[in-house]
Amino acid sequence: MLKASDLFVAALENEGVERIFGIPGEENLDLVESIRRSSIQLVLTRHEQAAAFMAATYGRLTGKPGVCITTLGPGALNLATGAGYALLGAMPMIMITGQKAIRSSRQARFQIVDVIATMKPLTKLSRQIVSPTMIPAMVREAFRVAAEERPGPVLLELPEDIAAESCEETAQIPAHPIELPVASTESIERAAQLIMQAQAPLLMLGAAASRPRSSSDLATFVLRTGIPYFTTQMGKGTVPGGSELYMGTAALSERDYVHEAIERADLIVTIGHDTVEKPPFLMGAKGPKVVHIGYEPAHVEQIYFPQAEVVGDLGPSLRQLADRVEGNIPNAQALLPLREGILSRIAARATEDRFTPQRLVHDVREVMPADGILALDNGMYKIWFARNYRTQVANTLLLDNALATMGAGLPSAIMAAMLYPERRVMAVCGDGGFMMNSQELETAVRLKLDLVVLIIEDRAFGMIRWKQAVDAFPDYGMTFDNPDFVTYAKAYGATGTRVETIDELRPTLEKAFTDGGVQLVVVPIDYSENKRVLVDELQQRLPIQKEA
Repeated sequence: MLKASDLFVAALENEGVERIFGIPGEENLDLVESIRRSSIQLVLTRHEQAAAFMAATYGRLTGKPGVCITTLGPGALNLATGAGYALLGAMPMIMITGQKAIRSSRQARFQIVDVIATMKPLTKLSRQIVSPTMIPAMVREAFRVAAEERPGPVLLELPEDIAAESCEETAQIPAHPIELPVASTESIERAAQLIMQAQAPLLMLGAAASRPRSSSDLATFVLRTGIPYFTTQMGKGTVPGGSELYMGTAALSERDYVHEAIERADLIVTIGHDTVEKPPFLMGAKGPKVVHIGYEPAHVEQIYFPQAEVVGDLGPSLRQLADRVEGNIPNAQALLPLREGILSRIAARATEDRFTPQRLVHDVREVMPADGILALDNGMYKIWFARNYRTQVANTLLLDNALATMGAGLPSAIMAAMLYPERRVMAVCGDGGFMMNSQELETAVRLKLDLVVLIIEDRAFGMIRWKQAVDAFPDYGMTFDNPDFVTYAKAYGATGTRVETIDELRPTLEKAFTDGGVQLVVVPIDYSENKRVLVDELQQRLPIQKEA
């Protein structure tokens, strides 16, 4: 005989789970004991929200669901932001929460909230386990639902009396490959005709294009068509940088330099676009036609209503479409002469002797190799990194442009450093976002990770302060004080360094990577560029000359 908690952990092992992130509680001690005696590592975090961010990032980087665990009530509720992060960001994740006994109520309603109902709007599936015999099937179904398109979070609640119940050994259900549907021949032909007839075609690579399963087919499609492309924030890096077809990243919805190409295009082919992202462009009555290529049908919005759709597994869809159009797109590179002007405008003033966002992005890019992973928190700097940071490998710039929550940068970087200890990993956080989960420095130190955390310090909620100013509101309610971050890092057993002059930034970051361990680097920021470039300059948008 064994306990239901043993059966549950065996089901997790059957799914290939190697790590579980989280904070246990009284109601899942049986489960914790079963984990202790298993092959699975329990990674203790300092807040449940951070555990969810780590599990979701595991899903984002591997395509397999990450797993996190909490107790009932307050612990479970702390997963809510992480659930939204995974749901909007399409990251597969399994959340396992505890609960008081369901066959008795010796503690009445103490700490009990209806977690199943609470999480239903934030998950693809939210279920309570009421019998040990159900465990193998429910766990298998949870992992299937979490990983299938569109990926996202699933919640399983395991009450303490069910977890402790003795049960017979029950056979696990083996996983089997699930092939995604392939787009119809008719839809591919319709898209092909639009592409071949276009006078100025343009490709856009969105969030779903960065799924691990699709990146190689996507790169081949771009090269075979020869059509220039731009990306959304979450689509960066999906095509290697050597294609010479990259036109920029849409960090804003309109008016930026990349929109010069968007506005001149008569056809935009969106690949993997997900309308949860901040809109990369706005469709209108006079705008270009749009072909939507995705795992799922387009979600029609006021600003996104494609005229044609190719729905199915991206890889085979792109291969078949390339077979149809390769060599038959006479105007494939009509917009390519704009490329040099767009990229040079975006890169302008990147080496000025000031703590500008452009200079920070430039110096960070210099110390990060092609496969180095940058995990961004959310703040004003995210726009600058999305706009100016050039990527060559998929999923090397981890940013959240869906829920766009603060506090995710450090936990995401911790997960990346655990998965890829041989690669350089850096978290880039504003001082506001960093302090929302700064306690996870202890987790990183305890795990003996090599990780650099760059804190951009302006002692304010900089993005909202900027928008407040742009909207002509008085400067109010956005500023705060910080601890001494160098001392703060040392208190956790990390190394802290403050950059005093801009010329120190690059060598300081290089030394941090060379020295190893958890390194906190603090740098001030001059955000006067926010208005000068992102408002004043783009309102007048300097003209872009075509190449001769």
